Amino acid sequence: MGDIAVVGIDCTFPGAAGVQAYWDLLVGGRAGIGPVPGQRWEARDFPAVGDSGGFIDDADVFDSDFFSITPREAAAMDPHQRLLLPCAWRALEDAGCAPGGLAGTGTGVFVGVMGGEWGRMTMSDLAQVTPLLGSGSSAGMAANRISYHFDLNGPSLAVDTACSSSLVAVHLAANSLLAGECDTALAGGVNVVLSPSLGLVYGQLGLAAADGRCKPFSADADGIGRSDGVGLVVLRRLEDALAEGARIYAVLRGSAVNQDGRSNGMIAPNRWSQERVLNAAYRRAGVSPAEVAFVEAHGTGTVLGDAIECAALGSVHGVPRETPCAIGSVKGNLGHTEGAAGIAGFIKTALALHHRIVPASLYAERENSRLRLGERGLRLLKSPARLPRGENIAGVSSFGMGGTNAHAVLASAPRSLRAVPARARADAGAAGVFTLSADTPEALCRNLAAQADAIAARPKGGAAALCRSSNRVKTGLPHRFALTARDTGELVEGLRRAVALRTPAPGEMRPAADRPWGRPVVAFLFTGQGSEYPAMTAGLYRESPAYRRHFDAADEALAAHLGASVREAVLGGEEWGGRPELVQPALFAVGHALARTLTELGVIPAAVLGHSLGEYAAAVTAGVLALDEAAGLVVRRARLTAALPPGGGMITAAAGPDVLAPALAAEPEVVAAALNGPADTVLSGPLDALARIGEELAGLGIRTRELASPYAFHSALMAPVAAGLRTAPVRCAPAALPVASTRYGRMLRDEPMDAGYWADQTGEPVLFDAALGALVRDIAPTHLIEIGPQPQLTRIAARAGSLGGAELLHPAPGPEGTGRDLAETVAALYRCGLDPEWEELYAPEHRVPEPLGPYLFSSAQRYWDRPPAPAEPVAAGRPDAPRRSEAAPGPVVSRETESDEPARGTGGEDPVLVAVVEAVTEVGGYPTERVVREARFHEDLGFDSVMIMQLKNRVEARLPRVGEVSVQQMLPALRSVGSLAEFLDGVIMARSA
Repeated sequence: MGDIAVVGIDCTFPGAAGVQAYWDLLVGGRAGIGPVPGQRWEARDFPAVGDSGGFIDDADVFDSDFFSITPREAAAMDPHQRLLLPCAWRALEDAGCAPGGLAGTGTGVFVGVMGGEWGRMTMSDLAQVTPLLGSGSSAGMAANRISYHFDLNGPSLAVDTACSSSLVAVHLAANSLLAGECDTALAGGVNVVLSPSLGLVYGQLGLAAADGRCKPFSADADGIGRSDGVGLVVLRRLEDALAEGARIYAVLRGSAVNQDGRSNGMIAPNRWSQERVLNAAYRRAGVSPAEVAFVEAHGTGTVLGDAIECAALGSVHGVPRETPCAIGSVKGNLGHTEGAAGIAGFIKTALALHHRIVPASLYAERENSRLRLGERGLRLLKSPARLPRGENIAGVSSFGMGGTNAHAVLASAPRSLRAVPARARADAGAAGVFTLSADTPEALCRNLAAQADAIAARPKGGAAALCRSSNRVKTGLPHRFALTARDTGELVEGLRRAVALRTPAPGEMRPAADRPWGRPVVAFLFTGQGSEYPAMTAGLYRESPAYRRHFDAADEALAAHLGASVREAVLGGEEWGGRPELVQPALFAVGHALARTLTELGVIPAAVLGHSLGEYAAAVTAGVLALDEAAGLVVRRARLTAALPPGGGMITAAAGPDVLAPALAAEPEVVAAALNGPADTVLSGPLDALARIGEELAGLGIRTRELASPYAFHSALMAPVAAGLRTAPVRCAPAALPVASTRYGRMLRDEPMDAGYWADQTGEPVLFDAALGALVRDIAPTHLIEIGPQPQLTRIAARAGSLGGAELLHPAPGPEGTGRDLAETVAALYRCGLDPEWEELYAPEHRVPEPLGPYLFSSAQRYWDRPPAPAEPVAAGRPDAPRRSEAAPGPVVSRETESDEPARGTGGEDPVLVAVVEAVTEVGGYPTERVVREARFHEDLGFDSVMIMQLKNRVEARLPRVGEVSVQQMLPALRSVGSLAEFLDGVIMARSA
């Protein structure tokens, strides 16, 4: 059998809500047994069952809104299904993936569930049967419910082999993975003690413990105590998990399932079948029983069951070995979780291998001497046992009441071969973006607080790897949060500050600005010459592997034409201004590297614009020029510029061309070289002429400023450069995305960016303001990102009022810029709807999984695990009446549609809308104030096709004038409650006419 990796775990057991709580319970030697809650049944009414057991706290809590399930459907659902959904979400998060990211994949779901108690309780009254009870009461739906809500397309099946159900589910999941039916599998089981009925059976069989506690292999063992439990593991093929760098708890080396056949009785265990299933599992795993360090036994604490199991264990493991095989059973801590018993033991064993400690078995102090454990080569764990270094192997047994036996063989996870290089230690403070998403603003605030507490409890250190894990796991829900941080202290402080900002004062509404309603539309603005400075982007080069890689690629392309590297000139910090043979290639390298870094991060521009020299890197980004072609052009331009005689320069004037026209007419050698805004013009020409025109403009009250440019760019003095560029052939392609041409002052059409274009571009004015205006009109960008070593164009555009409402971003904002600024840019775009390629933000040494706190679901909604009430009102005081008043969600705007205004009423003046709202509340079970006009049927209210049909019938009954309307006619109007009301109003008006 091939190896299977356990990469994710979630569970809830009595006294242990979560994986860490479960482990703490085990190593602390505690039990989760307590009195029967009054919500289940009155213990005094069933003395034969006892008054204790293992019960999950808040088993009635279910965040139905999160899963888009109506209150009425949630109340009809088997609580087994309600427990499984959040458990599956948390398990997938623990596996290091965003659960929503698996939608549409062949992920398999295998769930062990025992019996169909909910169905018997809810479907026995035939007069109260509903479609929701039909789907909600089927045990077979347990796995299907997960596959449906997560949109998983792989195998999906519920397994009922009684007490071995969940371990058999793991076995089937592993085989499905090995057969290639799926690449990821959720496997486990669930059990909820809904009534005393099975306890009565155990009592009549003499199998029930008087105190509701299992005491496996103890002299005090007197039977079974029943318990709740839910647990799921995420399984991958080992080679796949290793290739992805996943955290691995343990490795499933092999498993086997068999049947007792005709034994001493239908529910009597069979020693020989147990021996056979153990040997078969070891054979499939390729191990010998002597290699097994410990076995998590079935261990129910019944006299007969313990005796037969120990005989089978001894027969298999009682072979010559250094130390006896250790055994124990988690049922001492939890009780018998029945359909979840196998997964409880499986998770315990995986955690023991992960932590290299095997917890003690409760009630082992008074070992049952009749079991002759020592003689059989076994030892009952009376205290925790530390596992040695290297590989450790363990077994897990689970035996069904009907004779279906399962055994799994687990081994320690392979040691990671990934060493932490020296750079990781040096870059411990590398910046990352911590992301979080949730389904509502309230949920976002709740989870921000939970993550802050979880991270505060960790050892202090760098935050990059933690941020990277959050990008992989905590994204995908509508409301988004992103925070840039270098260390965990800064991260915790930022999270808590975000919570405070999102916590409304009494009487105030919570801010709802964390949800983007679309994707950002981004345009790149490439800076030209004049933005250079010593050591430009050195901080970014040092901290960003992606930028470093793309800068080096540009440097290599330039060096092939330049004969030298510009890297040292750029990063060394020396003064090298005024040397165009270096400045222009260096600025091109910076622009290209920044643009490639952003596009590799998933920031794809909707258009590009380049200012003068910046147009070369813009052309590469637009697919017009190949990198090598552009590098050759830039080097040729730089050398031609360096050969120009001195004597030229440039100044800026705070005036437009019309105002400057008289002064320019008097100095014909001076031209308007760049039109950056209505009152922002760059003049270019001989230095003496610029001095004269500067004095004249100053006398007119027009501000001027000399630019640090040794040449008169974009003037007649550039004619030798233009001539040299015109003679060099250029291989260019049609633009792959829109280009705002600063040569033409408009969007580029079919004109090629050939040698003629670049020659004319050198000598003609830069029409930046007109080009940016065209870009804003045609593309309507939400964000303008400046691509260059420091902000210039964004400031010019802001000064000119040419932004069109776009937000300005700069990943390299000047000499103090670092990798943090790049991270801030990506974070800002993520908050606005971008789904970045996060991996490229992090160095390889930070691409390691880090555990995060699980998603914290809402506990506001409760659906108790008894039959839902009939549609008509129930009599007060009926003991079986569900607490629907507690289950009803509070008066909020719909889950997905928030508003800054209070929720509007249903509009008593609009009888059609009132009728639709009443029909929706009746079908979905929502309180009236929850069903607002903007509420969407599928996303917000969780309506499916069956509910839509019920809604149609109720609307027709309430609005006779509508007549009969088919679902097909209604479909286009089923966007929201309001749109349906408008459609029906139109139908009434049409039929009245």
